[in-house]
Amino acid sequence: MALCKSRCSGGFMALPTTHSQRTPVFHNRHYAPQMQSQANHPDRPIGYGAFGVVWSVTDPRNGKRVALKKIPKVFESITSCRRAYRELRMLCTFKHDNVLSAVDIVHPGHVDLFNEIYVVSELMQSDLHKIIVSPQPLTADHVKVFLYQILRGLKYLHSSGILHRDIKPGNLLVNSNCLLKICDFGLARMEEPNESIIMTQEVVTQYYRAPELLAGATHYTQGVDLWSVGCIFAELLSRKILFQADSPVQQLNLIMDLLGTPSLEDLAKAGASDGATKYILQRPHKAPALATLYNLSNQATHEAVHLLCRMLVFDPSKRISCTDALSHPYLDEGRLRFHTCMCKCCHNMPGGRQYVSDFEPSNPKLFDDSYELNLNSITKVKDSIYKFVLEKQRTSVPLCINMASPSYKSFQRSGVAPQPDKGSSPQLW
Repeated sequence: MALCKSRCSGGFMALPTTHSQRTPVFHNRHYAPQMQSQANHPDRPIGYGAFGVVWSVTDPRNGKRVALKKIPKVFESITSCRRAYRELRMLCTFKHDNVLSAVDIVHPGHVDLFNEIYVVSELMQSDLHKIIVSPQPLTADHVKVFLYQILRGLKYLHSSGILHRDIKPGNLLVNSNCLLKICDFGLARMEEPNESIIMTQEVVTQYYRAPELLAGATHYTQGVDLWSVGCIFAELLSRKILFQADSPVQQLNLIMDLLGTPSLEDLAKAGASDGATKYILQRPHKAPALATLYNLSNQATHEAVHLLCRMLVFDPSKRISCTDALSHPYLDEGRLRFHTCMCKCCHNMPGGRQYVSDFEPSNPKLFDDSYELNLNSITKVKDSIYKFVLEKQRTSVPLCINMASPSYKSFQRSGVAPQPDKGSSPQLW
């Protein structure tokens, strides 16, 4: 997907001459004179997920390396196409240092051939999962600045009315300067204020799944994301997954081994099903073992464990919020480091560093999901997505895929795949 000078070029991404052509055509004009050799930047896969595959490629308009995510099989079901459309809308709406956003969307071609969506975003060098399992040392400063950015980005999402529902290390992208961005909104949705409306339980990778989901709750809140952050926090401290079980029931058992047996009130507040409640109360009573969190590592200080215990709470209504977590003294050093040399909101001036008044801004607007009204068929969703993509490209040079490129053939063969970590279906109580 490097720059294409002519029709015979082997580059992956191309520039169509018109919006109406059905096949990619290349401009002869050199759009990126500063670009390095294509051989030095081969197009390659960098990530596989349940809902898409991501490659590192070159934007022919400026020579910059970018991430290209293919969302395949979009229109197989009404659920899959609505989910893809929601993710696309979110990526084009988000504007935050710690949340991934779309740079562009590849031209869809003729509507009759429109079966996949290609989204271009900023290229990040790694993710938190790869860092955690690597031999690279993680200092207390690393943990604090990573956790600060996770919560900062999540506060923005929650203030937009969005539940991410799949916070895990692999969905937290990281650059060499430790800048972190939350990504993958394939399972994200708006909060549901009506508690009588059933929400799907098939969310969140099992190791990071909140106890209310494991216990069969049919309605849940932002707390499911905060639980996931708590699990990641512990994993950063110990370099090991905190709750690593082979099934959802075993996952719940491990959680109760740490938190103790929940009370009837906590089970009710968590929305536990009758079957889960019966199962839990029939087990031998367990006392809390939260003091064992000090054994995670020598970085598990009193402040760290205190914040972690506020995240890992069975009753989601008692679980700490992003806003309150960001106010915890454990994160003071992470905030200072991020805003001293990493953020884009503060600036160096002749008289010194100019800091913003609000270090962790909320989104003043809720995400607008009114576009979903009346999208009750695959045809309607497809037409709406197609129009949305074309509308986004009215003010920029459109991109298309070079189907003659050898890289494209490999890209097409690299279909979606499950993540190596656990993603079991919910327990049917």
